[in-house]
Amino acid sequence: SNYTSQPTHYNKNHRKNYFPTVRSAAQEYDIDEKLLDAIIMVESAYNPNAVSPKGATGLMQLMPETGARYGAVDRLDPEQNIHAGARYMRKLLNQFNNTRLALAAYNAGEGAVAKYGQTVPPYTETQNYVEKVLALYMTQ
Repeated sequence: SNYTSQPTHYNKNHRKNYFPTVRSAAQEYDIDEKLLDAIIMVESAYNPNAVSPKGATGLMQLMPETGARYGAVDRLDPEQNIHAGARYMRKLLNQFNNTRLALAAYNAGEGAVAKYGQTVPPYTETQNYVEKVLALYMTQ
């Protein structure tokens, strides 16, 4: 699959190495593997050691409480990270029944989506995030 707007810094070897885990998590939680792949591309560019200024960690950039709630004892373990992120995403897809809103909630939190009447919150970061993930997802 070819990305039209791929991050220049993403690691092709990492993507190849972790894709089997992405695929198995996608199957286990009934999520399109291309969607999980796009989330990881935007979240961490497939860097398993990525840490955000807010403390989100790993391939799917899990916050400590999200990781704990969805089964990642070690958020830097790629397998645990991907499975926990996929479980969380499945919960959001069930809750919002809408990919765009589930992505907004993944980025900004479920409360933010609810606060703005079940729409993508008016945060530049969240709006950019949703568009980036959807663009990658659609062009694969």
